[in-house]
Amino acid sequence: MQIHDVEFTTSAVTSEHYPEDFLPEIVFVGRSNVGKSSLINSILGRKNIAYTSSKPGKTQTINFFKINKAFYFVDVPGYGYAKRSKKDIAAFTQMIDEYLLEREQLRLVFQLVDFRHPPTKADQNMFHYLATYNIPTIVIGTKMDKVPKTKRLKQEEELLKTLGIKKHQFIPFSALTKENIEWIYDVIEQAIQ
Repeated sequence: MQIHDVEFTTSAVTSEHYPEDFLPEIVFVGRSNVGKSSLINSILGRKNIAYTSSKPGKTQTINFFKINKAFYFVDVPGYGYAKRSKKDIAAFTQMIDEYLLEREQLRLVFQLVDFRHPPTKADQNMFHYLATYNIPTIVIGTKMDKVPKTKRLKQEEELLKTLGIKKHQFIPFSALTKENIEWIYDVIEQAIQ
């Protein structure tokens, strides 16, 4: 897959602000600080399209990026960030629910989990939520390069078991080495056809 054209389109908090050109959409979900922006930037071959921050909870809107004038990447606020107020958490939950459950253009969810650790309760809840509504989901294990190669297989098995998923539903990934990026491109191409 070649990425020729990337355009930040809009930030939205309600469906009134979503793009209206009916192109396929791939959404990225994950806990705050799991590496969503780094993954998006890696896939796009750009440095700062999606904003990376050392401060968790930075993304507070649903952000749409038009790719090759043919489809969108959609970056949603991270879940599981404890320092948000209950009011903010409720607003984010409603915003993400509205997008995930009502958006006809949604083709695939990439759910990011930290490869270094077992999936958290929030990760498990998000995966089961997506499965309950039959939303096509691939789990991406970020920060794979931080796990020694000799321990990766055991780490992956634990992750698959905790989430209750099969090997073909999981892609380990490193934004640093770009390992498995071609696999991600293949999944994207299949999703947007």
